[in-house]
Amino acid sequence: MITKLEQLVEKARAKRTRRISVAGAGDYEVMEALKNAREQHIIEPVLVGIKENIERIAGEINFDISDLEIFDIEDRLEASLTAAQLVRDGHAEILMKGLVSSQFILKAVLDRDHGLRKGDIISHVAFFESPYYHKILGLTDAAMNVSPTFEDKIAIINNAVEAFHLMGVEMPKVAVVGSVETISPRMEATLHAATLSMMNKRKQIRGCIIDGPLALDNAISKKSASLKHIDSDVAGDADLIVAPDINGANFLYKALNFLGGATAAAVIMGARVPVVLTSRADSERSKFLSIALAAAIG
Repeated sequence: MITKLEQLVEKARAKRTRRISVAGAGDYEVMEALKNAREQHIIEPVLVGIKENIERIAGEINFDISDLEIFDIEDRLEASLTAAQLVRDGHAEILMKGLVSSQFILKAVLDRDHGLRKGDIISHVAFFESPYYHKILGLTDAAMNVSPTFEDKIAIINNAVEAFHLMGVEMPKVAVVGSVETISPRMEATLHAATLSMMNKRKQIRGCIIDGPLALDNAISKKSASLKHIDSDVAGDADLIVAPDINGANFLYKALNFLGGATAAAVIMGARVPVVLTSRADSERSKFLSIALAAAIG
């Protein structure tokens, strides 16, 4: 069981150092996170962006980049395409978004001819260390798929389960959540959840234990599950929360971070390599832990 995000740092340090290609590296918190990760021998950065800005920030934070490769590219789309191409060519094993638009980095990843596609769906998986939960809690998808179809949800679950497997969690417990824990024909999310749960029982979705529909309280609280007479291997002990859409996942992501005192690490799964795509609002610590996560599972 993984109970602390620091365990991901330990896993990453136990592996060989990974090369990370950073699109738009001229950002203070990104450079701070890269400095920290390099000092812990987790990654070796390849920096893509405006060289003058990168060198200025490095000097201000005492980050010695004299022996690092820097690709001096001002245009942010071109920087994103170049960073992704470096990964495609085997020059790096992780891709990271820096000071570029998410749409640019995703365009580079999803390009059918020159991108990093592995399947049709890429999805965001976040891992939270919360003072109010007994282990690391995963959440998907808070950033990529706006209104996932039923087929999309299967791929989103598989992407997240792959991340858990790479972290060493053999059978993650997956809670497909909504506003209620009962099946209602008027609420499509509950029908999706029930079908996903049955598909898992019939071995159509493997490598995890799925239950749903569950409301958030009974997904993470055994007491709540007991009070509602829910008998489940997942209820009260979920490893992964699967939200019905991006709104629910994003609200929960930000509530955990800004109201719940949680620390997060997140990656994009479903591409050939892990993609570190953090928000400008994420802390340097979160960015560092996201790099460690990508290195641990990459």
